[in-house]
Amino acid sequence: MILGGILAGGASSRMGTDKALVEVADRPMVEWVAEALAAVTDRVVIVGRSRLDGFEVIPDPVKGSVGPLAGVVAALAEAASTGRSGVLVVAVDQPFVRPATLRRLVGLFEDEAVVPVADGIRQVTCAVYPAAWHPAALAELEAGGSIQSLLDRMNHRLVSAAEWAEWGEEGASWFSVDDADALAAGRERFGSLLE
Repeated sequence: MILGGILAGGASSRMGTDKALVEVADRPMVEWVAEALAAVTDRVVIVGRSRLDGFEVIPDPVKGSVGPLAGVVAALAEAASTGRSGVLVVAVDQPFVRPATLRRLVGLFEDEAVVPVADGIRQVTCAVYPAAWHPAALAELEAGGSIQSLLDRMNHRLVSAAEWAEWGEEGASWFSVDDADALAAGRERFGSLLE
């Protein structure tokens, strides 16, 4: 079993308001992400928050602005403590995420992380991580590292653009809505996925 984790610990400073609640196609972004994860996992949690109405939440393990690795660490701890083999994470600002793509990522998961690559960059906030990575991820967090630096040390399975394009993915699943301009661009490029 895989835990679904929505990374929602950021300050939303570029957006100027809580990104989780920003509406896309008449629904908050968090609902789109939760729905996609629920189609693939048996339980969905918000990580990086102490509260978000209507959702089960797990706070970050450390205080302050520490980036998405903290959310991954919290999700991995929860997955390990509940006997799950891993966690499928998606950032709260990725409302165009496709359940079909998430299914494919989970289908490739065995004992190492599964991470898509787009434009040469590992898309670490739309990926699957093994629960067994919790100690290493926690150590990386405590050392001031990031998800990228964690991956530099751990075995992982990259999913190339050629591979995910064969799934019908166009990059929508890891398109991040960081600010108002990105929201407008995402609606134009991928809005039809939410109809």
